[in-house]
Amino acid sequence: MIKANNVMSLPPIHVSTLSQWTGGQDWRLTLAHDRPAHLLIWITRGQGRLLLNGTRRGVGTNNAISVPPHTLFALDLGRQSMGQVVVIPDGTDVRLPTGPRQLRLRDNTAISELAALFEVAQREVSHPRPLSQDAMDAHVALMSVWLRRQIAEPEHLPLAMNAAARLSAAFCARVVDHHREGLSMADHAAALDVTPTHLTRACKAATGKTAADLLTERVLYAARVALIETTVPVQDVARHLGFGSAAYFTRFMQQHTGQTPTALRRSAGPEGNTLRRQN
Repeated sequence: MIKANNVMSLPPIHVSTLSQWTGGQDWRLTLAHDRPAHLLIWITRGQGRLLLNGTRRGVGTNNAISVPPHTLFALDLGRQSMGQVVVIPDGTDVRLPTGPRQLRLRDNTAISELAALFEVAQREVSHPRPLSQDAMDAHVALMSVWLRRQIAEPEHLPLAMNAAARLSAAFCARVVDHHREGLSMADHAAALDVTPTHLTRACKAATGKTAADLLTERVLYAARVALIETTVPVQDVARHLGFGSAAYFTRFMQQHTGQTPTALRRSAGPEGNTLRRQN
């Protein structure tokens, strides 16, 4: 009975196009960040770059990306790219992979199967009927079966990670857990028992970004979400993210967005609440 009550309190499974999901705000995908829900992203057109599991790699048409909750990632797609996403709340009964994966699909049968699953799920969203959420749960369960079958295929076995990639992945995990604490990149390096220079080189080699870049992006993402999707006072947002003062936080936001926190909040308008409900 307790389990049933917990499941009922979870947000609903959400299916949409990537553009609908982000509200046309590219930073919601391009900045390194993590989500509380499991994501299954399906790229249907175009190409770009993916940051996942501490490494950056190319991504293109017919790629399926599985991102577990609280996994640092970023997706930077070309302007003509298209895709779909399923947001699956953590704690559902759907069995999902525990590790991040990118699948480059070449088998036409597998591609058609996933495309069909997304199509029926999108239809359920577009034309809701009684028991719609039950239907969505069933569709996503089938997606999970499809995903786990594909992961088991020899062609999709993950490549071995070199030392730089392993260190980068460990740093990314720390960024997820500690980005609100005001720790510097040097603090993270000390916790990982490496020098700041070595950590910077490893992250740069694995992701194309320095360790400081990744940390800055995660803090910036958290700041933008807090400003746009909540009414928490700016000084409280600054304190929550480990800034020593509201003035320092304002300079940080101006440097990276060109706007003050207050101006950024005003420019978002009413769409912030809509995106909060979807994410």
